[in-house]
Amino acid sequence: MQTATQVPVEKYLGTTYDPDCEYLDGGLLERNVGEKGHSKVQKKLLVFWASHEAEWGVFVLQEWRLRLGPRHYRIPDVCIIAGPEPNEAVLSTPPFVCVEILSPEDRVSRMLKKVAAYLAFGVANVWVVDPQARQAFVYTSRGMHEVTDGVLRTENPKIEVPLNEIFD
Repeated sequence: MQTATQVPVEKYLGTTYDPDCEYLDGGLLERNVGEKGHSKVQKKLLVFWASHEAEWGVFVLQEWRLRLGPRHYRIPDVCIIAGPEPNEAVLSTPPFVCVEILSPEDRVSRMLKKVAAYLAFGVANVWVVDPQARQAFVYTSRGMHEVTDGVLRTENPKIEVPLNEIFD
């Protein structure tokens, strides 16, 4: 939920929030984090991807601030960068994949706004993972589809994530 307090972008970038907040047009946006199902899926994704970074030629990090515009900062649960690790404190170029892991309190309308912002920024793949329903959805510039074969995939680089390893 957006707070009533307006904060200059410099203060946002120079402040540590617990948990970290997103920033939109001067307002802080709280994030739903910390639930066990959410955390378990995030951990399993990170461990899985960390074991494949060199093979896939990617860099993976969780909860890294992403600058979508001068007054628009989001924090994906996990992002994948195609290529080497960028040398910047706040990511300012589109990741190859942004992953959002749903918490029970997340609202579809709010998540869809976030997905649309990532795609408009140039993120090639946005994955929305629902630990409670054991579902995953893929958003690209071509549209959205539910993962029905049990594998999250990308091309160039080719990445495959078996959902059974993430949800078990």
